[in-house]
Amino acid sequence: MSPQTRAVESWTLQPLTDFVREASARLVLVLTPSGQVLAQSGFSRAVDVMSAAALAAAIVASTSELARQLRQPPFAALSHQGPTFVTERGTLAVLAVYDLDVSSLGLVQLFYEQLAGDLKAASPKGAVPKQVLAADFERELTDSLNTLFGR
Repeated sequence: MSPQTRAVESWTLQPLTDFVREASARLVLVLTPSGQVLAQSGFSRAVDVMSAAALAAAIVASTSELARQLRQPPFAALSHQGPTFVTERGTLAVLAVYDLDVSSLGLVQLFYEQLAGDLKAASPKGAVPKQVLAADFERELTDSLNTLFGR
């Protein structure tokens, strides 16, 4: 395991580690659509994770709203956003950054499908998806970042 790969929820660690290795991803976040980070790889600063999580949450929200306005199901074929997927833990999204000299969109998509399946299989059975209320969001984010960066 890379020292840069860390998880708030331990069941996400092995699937994430496998994805990073196989897809040659440089930076990866596994998060809820609201931006709650469950695991990360490649980030060295908490502020970078916060910024990327906020960006990922905004991407998910804006494309979901665009699809809703067009009366279409959520988009699944955008190169900047693959489909979210549902686990026992709830709906999850993955933000992956990769180098085109080392990997390709097709390769990342292939291993993303494997990651989604591995996360679904590893998700604790009977888990109740946790709602993060606006009032709790900052505390939840701080707790997650403290866990990820050992503070």
